[in-house]
Amino acid sequence: MTTPTVDAPTLAERLGNNSDPDPTLIDVRTPAEFEAGHIPGAVNVPLDELKGSLDELRTVLDDHHDVVLVCRSGARAGQAQEALQAAGLSSPAVLSGGIVDWEKTGGTVNRGRQSWELERQVRLAAGSLVVAGIVGSTVAPKAKWLSGFVGGGLVFAALTDTCAMGMALAKMPWNKRGARATGSALDQLTRKR
Repeated sequence: MTTPTVDAPTLAERLGNNSDPDPTLIDVRTPAEFEAGHIPGAVNVPLDELKGSLDELRTVLDDHHDVVLVCRSGARAGQAQEALQAAGLSSPAVLSGGIVDWEKTGGTVNRGRQSWELERQVRLAAGSLVVAGIVGSTVAPKAKWLSGFVGGGLVFAALTDTCAMGMALAKMPWNKRGARATGSALDQLTRKR
């Protein structure tokens, strides 16, 4: 199956073109990341919510011929694209380089309350667990296995381009906060039609 992408300058041009309808932008980051900064007009459908709403999304997005998925760097948007394609939608594109490249090219971003991005939270959690395992092993030698377990998880995450720690952190309360417009993301997408 193809994996269509769109780069930031092309997306900016398409959003600024008044003769065509704007693409539907679906931002798959956590609500807190979305609140910190997102492309104007984007709808926040976090990756875990998206994966749990594929049937409804397929119905809502059937009429949208131009869907662009957005995340921080493109990795989570790629996972969302795979899930949507497996559910029968062939058209969603991924913003290559994500919101990072969008900002680098001068794209407009609506800013709100700032928070740590999920990737940074994963680095903090993984690093803390490794240090705890090493320090703990001076008292209880078996604690070194905590560091080994985390290291193995990071290798697995890199090889599979998935991250169990990131998925777990995305469900934490501090990542669920964030202003969402009235109604669910599906309601927002339906109103955009």
